[in-house]
Amino acid sequence: MDLIADILLVAGALGAGLYCHVLARRLSRFNDLETGVGGAVAVLSAQVDDLARTLRDAQNAAGGETRSLAALTDRAETVAKRLELLVASMHDLPEPQATPRPAPPQAKENGAAPVFRRNAPPGDGGAA
Repeated sequence: MDLIADILLVAGALGAGLYCHVLARRLSRFNDLETGVGGAVAVLSAQVDDLARTLRDAQNAAGGETRSLAALTDRAETVAKRLELLVASMHDLPEPQATPRPAPPQAKENGAAPVFRRNAPPGDGGAA
């Protein structure tokens, strides 16, 4: 009876050793940096680093644009105040005197319509 118990104990130990060997191989393939989950984790870690750097650059750019926009807004408010003062001061100006328009040229007595001619712009050489 002791012999059967010893044989079963040795068989169980060999089975457990084989099981551990198979698990060790699977775990090494699972953690392989090229094809396994280890590689996926490494790639994701690199992408997170790139994303963090891009986000930091975007925040810096947005901060600079915010400062620029604030400066332009202040400048626009100053110009708007000056324009309001100029428009308000125009109410104090006297009304302009109406100048009479020159009379249009009269048609010839034979009833023909007046002829208008365009002068060539200077430097054109008279070519139309």
